[in-house]
Amino acid sequence: MKTTYIKTLKVRVKDKHAKELNRQAQNVNFVWNYINELSNKAIKDRRLFLSHFDICKYTQGANKELGLHSQTLGQISKEYVTRRRQFKKAILKWRKSFGTSKSLGWIPLTGQSISWKNGQLYHFGKYYNVFDSYGLSQYKFRQGCFVEDARGRWYFCVAVEVKPEKSKGKDSVGIDLGCKTTATTSKGEMLEGRNYRKLEQKLGIAQRAKKKNRVRAIHAKIKNRRQDGLHKFSTKLVQENGAIFVGDVSSTKLIKTKMAKSVLDAGWSSLKTMLEYKCQLAGVVFEEVNESYSTQTCSSCGTLPDSRPKGIAGLGIREWTCSECGDIHDRDVNAAKNILAVGHYRLAGGIPHL
Repeated sequence: MKTTYIKTLKVRVKDKHAKELNRQAQNVNFVWNYINELSNKAIKDRRLFLSHFDICKYTQGANKELGLHSQTLGQISKEYVTRRRQFKKAILKWRKSFGTSKSLGWIPLTGQSISWKNGQLYHFGKYYNVFDSYGLSQYKFRQGCFVEDARGRWYFCVAVEVKPEKSKGKDSVGIDLGCKTTATTSKGEMLEGRNYRKLEQKLGIAQRAKKKNRVRAIHAKIKNRRQDGLHKFSTKLVQENGAIFVGDVSSTKLIKTKMAKSVLDAGWSSLKTMLEYKCQLAGVVFEEVNESYSTQTCSSCGTLPDSRPKGIAGLGIREWTCSECGDIHDRDVNAAKNILAVGHYRLAGGIPHL
């Protein structure tokens, strides 16, 4: 295991600082748009793609007039050059500060421009109160930013170094991903999903009434509930197990079908991402394995019995009895057990069992 890992922490900034942060965000947008126009002009007139260092010459000394830290100006130009290269465009989208389609606030920072003093964040001569749920005083700040969400709430995101804590778990577990139940383990534990479905009716009422603030609040509640459940579920699995195996079901393929809404509501990708980085920090084995026929194969005798659920017609079958050995299976738990068996076989021989 590595001695340290980089982790991003996110804490909410108290609302009394929103006015000041909005002012800085507007100036960040102004600088971005200036760089966008400057870069586009250089490409048209001289066929020259300005680098980060070229752009810094044009913004040097403007930080005091704009009320921004000099490091912030440097981070804006660096981010602009990165995105221009990524999207391969001569001109990027303009950042809008006003109107209904305004860009969400963003103020980039570096570890040199932000620090923790007297129980508060200190940045460019100003103190910011935050809901410190991580104990920020124990970390050394690296690159970070202030960001705004759709409801106008501000958050402080920062990358820090953390020391990994090795998991004490010795068991292994397989995970089957689904729509009705987001995840089911080979031990029978389940993570209930359908957070969007539970609030879909209230969301529809708010949308028809054109209550935009209410719509944003409901969407935020759905997201928070989903994230909370996924974090608690993934953390518990990492703490209790030494090896975790999950099926390789592809959400990108299923979102093109009629199940798109349920698939996106489940949050499979988020769960896999959480398990991957948490397992890495805790020294737990994490593998995505081939889940082909995991639902139809009997986890007791390993056969494909005639009584197995088949195809789309079998999606409604939640429990079935193996015609070969007589065992009764819960559909999802049986699939999770087969995924676990595939994971064990891969660790032993490196070749999928199914």
